[in-house]
Amino acid sequence: MQRFFAPCPRGLEAVLAGELAELGAADIVAAEGGVGFSGAMSVAYAANLHSRIASRVLWQVGSGHYRSEEDVYRGVNALDWPQLFDGTLTIRVNVAAVRSPLNSLDFITLRIKDAVCDKFRTQTGVRPSVDTAQPEVRIHAFLETERFTLYLDTSGEPLFKRGARQMTGEAPLRENLAAGILKLSGWTPDLPLLDPMCGSGTFLIEALQIAHGIAPGAKRDFAFEKLRGFDATGWDRIKAQAEAQPAPNPTPAIFGSDLYGESLKLARVNLAAAGFADAAPLKQANILEISAPGAQGVLVANPPYGVRLGEQDELAAFYPQVGDVLKKKFAGWRAYVFTADMRLPKLIGLSPSKRTPLYNGALECRLYEFKMVSGAMRREKREG
Repeated sequence: MQRFFAPCPRGLEAVLAGELAELGAADIVAAEGGVGFSGAMSVAYAANLHSRIASRVLWQVGSGHYRSEEDVYRGVNALDWPQLFDGTLTIRVNVAAVRSPLNSLDFITLRIKDAVCDKFRTQTGVRPSVDTAQPEVRIHAFLETERFTLYLDTSGEPLFKRGARQMTGEAPLRENLAAGILKLSGWTPDLPLLDPMCGSGTFLIEALQIAHGIAPGAKRDFAFEKLRGFDATGWDRIKAQAEAQPAPNPTPAIFGSDLYGESLKLARVNLAAAGFADAAPLKQANILEISAPGAQGVLVANPPYGVRLGEQDELAAFYPQVGDVLKKKFAGWRAYVFTADMRLPKLIGLSPSKRTPLYNGALECRLYEFKMVSGAMRREKREG
């Protein structure tokens, strides 16, 4: 059994823990910003292929106590790095710290790199080269007050890079955050889904992959394929099993619209690149003029939030109109609005049935749930 840690967007730890349990992970421990778990390497392979929520899957390869940079150097140098990967591969070292007594993260990053390279030079005569842009092996170090932990990144590029999205608009939503929002919404492929501010189409593509039973990592490579001990036969078996899984709903009712034609162009390019050209009807429309494409369903939206005063004033006038549209045209639906604008519930004029704190990177946001029951929302507001 190996030990792993899967970081994820903050607020989605419980969702990721459930996902990893379904993939066969054991000893699951949720922490802020990720989930620790145990399992065979095959579990890490499966998590890379199937996880819609994780940002990476990190394999713990060492740990120890320290008080100084040299303590860390000695602990890192003591590991048998040539048994983990070939010295001809390029490397990058990433360091994160919480309450570490060390003065400089840049310096300890350099010392960890030196410790790895010195080990290779001593044992093999060949030392890895550093590539900070596209490394073949990523080494992660996490420093606490008295303890350091070392990981090898089994993912490579972050897992939210599915290998399909070609173009992005301004401030695109990361795929794993979008997938987490869909999970929190309770949407299933048998329900209609509408994103009335679809932008480059992230919600739509994630939903279509779920409906078609396509593993999110099916179109990309992973760093574990370059590590020593890689089980190519086992990996082929995991991929074959994923491809054989039946689609929950190959003809889902998924719809997108946006006010801006340029955004819809991006969405069409990305849908086609993901293999879903024409799978989700798109139309250029103002959210204030649309109607529900069914008697019930789930609406998800990531509206803009004001940064400058003029934008804030515009949104203060816009949100009440959105609330009116939801009340009048979306009875029987559940609406989920993801935003960093904490004024939204007050301005939209609806009572959220749930508020889930989530983070978009370092930005604190909320996912608001509105259950659109005909006539009930006005009564709730009046009685409140």
